[in-house]
Amino acid sequence: MASQGDWQFATMPVAGKKICCIGAGYVGGPTMAVIAEKCPDVTVTVVDISQPRIDAWNSDSLPIYEPGLEEIVKAVRGKNLFFSTAVEEAIAAADIVFVSVNTPTKTYGIGAGKAANVKNLELCARTIAQVSTSDKIVVEKSTVPVKTAETLKRVLKANQKPGVNFEIVSNPEFLAEGTAIRDLRAPSRVLVGGDPTDSGRAAVSQLCSVYEHWVPREKLLTTNLWSSELSKLVANAFLAQRISSINAISALCEATGADVSEVARAVGSDVRIGSRFLQSSVGFGGSCFQKDILNLVYLCQTYGLQEVADYWEKVVTMNDYQKTRFAKQIVGKMFNSVTGKRIAMLGFAFKKDTGDTRETAAAYVAKNLLEEGATVVVYDPKVTAESMFMELQYTLGMTEETFPALKQRLLLVGSAAEAVEGAHALTVMTEWDEFTTYDYGAFFASMVKPAFVFDGRNILDHTALRAIGFDVYGIGSRGGSAADVAGLSAPIAAGAGGAAE
Repeated sequence: MASQGDWQFATMPVAGKKICCIGAGYVGGPTMAVIAEKCPDVTVTVVDISQPRIDAWNSDSLPIYEPGLEEIVKAVRGKNLFFSTAVEEAIAAADIVFVSVNTPTKTYGIGAGKAANVKNLELCARTIAQVSTSDKIVVEKSTVPVKTAETLKRVLKANQKPGVNFEIVSNPEFLAEGTAIRDLRAPSRVLVGGDPTDSGRAAVSQLCSVYEHWVPREKLLTTNLWSSELSKLVANAFLAQRISSINAISALCEATGADVSEVARAVGSDVRIGSRFLQSSVGFGGSCFQKDILNLVYLCQTYGLQEVADYWEKVVTMNDYQKTRFAKQIVGKMFNSVTGKRIAMLGFAFKKDTGDTRETAAAYVAKNLLEEGATVVVYDPKVTAESMFMELQYTLGMTEETFPALKQRLLLVGSAAEAVEGAHALTVMTEWDEFTTYDYGAFFASMVKPAFVFDGRNILDHTALRAIGFDVYGIGSRGGSAADVAGLSAPIAAGAGGAAE
């Protein structure tokens, strides 16, 4: 890789090496599949204590959906990619051990609601030390608080066998669900952090040599451990900040008659700003953004940086405001009551091209509508009823015990047409491409009138929908029927005359 200060590495042989990944989830599975694809001379074993999950990885129905993943797994599984519950055996045989386990936000004790729970990482470190009879490079792949490597070092050192040495390397993931395989095959960068010692540099070089099979050397970035760990949190914080920033402006646009899409285009044309992550929406979701920002907030508080913590916490506050604001708009525009009304919800995943429902904005909006008395009928091409109800329970505490009519008033159906049949309104919560291809004229005919559209992703043709007869409300622009918005967004003709100042 290109030099950063004293950080340089030499290519090291990897043929015949064995890699073990602890954790067969959203990060571990796809990452190891691509490593196996690109490094046919390396044996990769993914281990997990969940037999059903491993069985799914060994079947024709993988436990997660990601475009391109199934093809890779089928091509290399059984050759140099293996999935197993034999955790200890795989660790003992490996030269490099990736730790890719869940680090959820703590729900109790010190730091509850913000700090990351690294219990699973500590348990992994204890197991690695217990079963290892040869030197290991231990790679942090999970998203962790800065200085977690110090904890892993202490646990490994306190339990290591005589003559066995461990090196900790930080290698955070920067994957976006829905494009994870593309991100892995052609990453914008691969970050590897290690100790500035001879053995630490050797460990960094060894891991970089694995990635060099397909990643250009100039895209391999090396840092110290702490910079690598912190960079993951900061990257997600910056991305989420942009989303919250444009969403804050969307509220102002709705109040003033400006159009947030036009504002975003104008602002994004500035090369100093750029156009990425300026698409206003009902709010961000997923397993990373909120969790990582709150982790960053807690770290700042821990180090006495309260003003810094307050700054970043506002990103989450704005995201919560956007979700609540969208739900209130639905109720308000539907004559201040949705009691007894059927609302079709198109999409429940937090973004397109994934079935992941973690922290999805759809769950928050659904909860608000259910509490207002609505029946919510969901269609999503990849989300299962199990994952939908699990998210409501885990994140929002909503179960059949706390909300007895939950499974009678929140339904998952097999098509968009079924969802909108007899509905008073439809909401777009996920930007699935197929949602732009439907026959909305047919939908309108099957709905109760007046029929409303609430486009939480601004992906539909609002002008065409109004021409059909819908009352349409998006994010960041004045909404309503065709008559309501007539003249609000009429373009100014080139060369149009006017009074001179």
